[in-house]
Parts: sequence; C-alpha cells; structure tokens
Amino acid sequence: MQRLLTIQLTAVLSLTLLVACGSRDEAANETDASAATHGQAGVTDNVSDPNILQVALQSPDHTTLVAAVQAAELENVLVNAGPLTVFAPTNAAFDKLPPGTVDDLLEPANKEKLAQIITFHAAPGTYAGDGLKNGMKLYQATGHYIDVKVTDEGTFVHGVKILGTVDATNGVVHVVDEVLLPPEG
Repeated sequence: MQRLLTIQLTAVLSLTLLVACGSRDEAANETDASAATHGQAGVTDNVSDPNILQVALQSPDHTTLVAAVQAAELENVLVNAGPLTVFAPTNAAFDKLPPGTVDDLLEPANKEKLAQIITFHAAPGTYAGDGLKNGMKLYQATGHYIDVKVTDEGTFVHGVKILGTVDATNGVVHVVDEVLLPPEG
C-alpha cells in the first residue's frame, strides 16, 4: 500500500512538474515572438509630426519627386534639422515636362543635373504660406533667387502656383503644380 501511494505521489508530482515546465516554455515562446514583432524595429511612430521627406513619402501625389530625390541621393537633406522650405511638384507637374525628360534625369549619368533641379526647389528657412509676401525674393539652396507673387488667384513662386502647404518638423512643404527649373548656365 505504501508503495502504491509513493508511485501515485511520484506520478502526480512528475505531471505537475511537466505541466509547469511546459507552461513556462510556452510563455517564453510567446515572449520571444512578441519581442520579435514588437521590438525597436517594429515601432511605428504615429504621434510625431513628419519631416519633409516623410511628408513626400506619405503622399501618393509625390512619387516622382521621391524617386528624383532618391536618384539624386538627397534624402538626408530633407531629413536634417532644417529649417527648410521645399516647393514640392506633384506627379502631374512632372508629367508636364517634355516626354522622356524625367526618365533622362533619373539616369545615373544625370545625377548632378537632377540634384541641381531638386535643390532649386529648396529654400533655407521656413516660409509658411502667410510668410510669403508679394514681391519677396527667396534665396534658394542653389544660390539663385526666385520671385514671390501674391494675387487674388493665389501665391506663386517663380511663376508656379502653390496648391497647398504642409507643415513638417524641419520646415514646410508647399505643393506646386509645375517643376521649378533653375536658370541655365
């Protein structure tokens, strides 16, 4: 009888130990899986305002601009502290260029020319919509100046209409309906 009781007690303790160990392994596996899907790389920042590059990346109307920025390797400029004002042409603005122009500019051999065009769309400092005054001359990152004209029809820079404005953590983005082309030479 004593021996039967010892066997039963051993069996119960063994089962308890196995169940406890099994639970701990499952918990560890759940923790490992959770860490793998929710670790630092899995963090999504939905609270902070976007920087200028993120504004462009989030816009379905600026995929050509993003491709041009990447081809010219200017991403870091749009992520840095700033402040910076960017005049961001829409995809439709790029479509207004002569056929084949965008494809040619995206070629690695034309990287410098593309960078010059993209940089012409940036002005050091923050010029929000109400900060753009009729007759102003904005100094562009290329060293050129562009004229600002304010009329009843809207605000224009370098003869190009501003369609809208988006604030960013490192400046401001003005959406424009044409590509700004720097003076040649």
